[in-house]
Amino acid sequence: MKAKFLLTTVLTAAMLQGCKQAKPVEKIVACGDRTALIVQINPDTQEGEVVWQWNSADAKEQLPAEYQNRLRSLDDCKVVNNGKQLLITSSSDAAVLLDIATKTPLFYAHVPMAHSAEMLPGNRIVVALSTHPQGNSLEVYDADKSEQVLFRDSLYSGHGVVWMDRLQRLYALGFDELRAYTLKNWDTTMPKLELQQTWDLPTEGGHELLVTDHEGIYIFDTDTQQFTPFAPLEGIDNIKSANYYPATGQVVYTKAEISWWTHHLYSKNPEWTYTNENIKLYKVRTFGCH
Repeated sequence: MKAKFLLTTVLTAAMLQGCKQAKPVEKIVACGDRTALIVQINPDTQEGEVVWQWNSADAKEQLPAEYQNRLRSLDDCKVVNNGKQLLITSSSDAAVLLDIATKTPLFYAHVPMAHSAEMLPGNRIVVALSTHPQGNSLEVYDADKSEQVLFRDSLYSGHGVVWMDRLQRLYALGFDELRAYTLKNWDTTMPKLELQQTWDLPTEGGHELLVTDHEGIYIFDTDTQQFTPFAPLEGIDNIKSANYYPATGQVVYTKAEISWWTHHLYSKNPEWTYTNENIKLYKVRTFGCH
């Protein structure tokens, strides 16, 4: 039987490389406003404790002054490079690669309406840009060369990007379509993303690569190329982020409850809710397999 590959902006390639997360995740990262948090979940009580926190003001001496304004609305915060770094995007026009231990920015770029990002082979970064006069696109950068765009392709309301290492493909989500790209001229100074295939979403408003849109959440099977409803979250509207571990059945997610944001992070299998009234939380990610 051929395997179904789930597109998720959290597990990314780990799922395809045989991630066998055999127990519920105990560490998560969430972001909103100017802040990213790492929360430790107690496996016995299912209660969460903030064990690390970063605010964009912490980096005002390490980044150009204009980044204080550009980092006022963090909207994604992926754990990358073996759990040592965070790849952060801000809808107020920035992307940052942050060292967790030292809280030092390793890379930064002015990216209009940045909505999600992903590490690519060769220490490169791709960012999805949502609706903005200079957005609606995908941009590729070298992680060691801040603010230097290497490649750009148009994508209306770019909202999610995931690199699937086993398939050697980048999946990118827009308003009403899912795209698959391969890497071209990747060992040169002029790399490109080459579009291989496009699929229409079940409904409009693509948001998260599990895949969510305005009306539901779906699994995309890369073998059959079909979208099917994702049963664990079926019927829950306005999902903003979702992380799925098939070995345990755990789903960690956020949903918009106050306008576009929430004060709550949720888990199924096991069931728990983490609440933080001080931050307008947007997305949650996990520290599982990488």
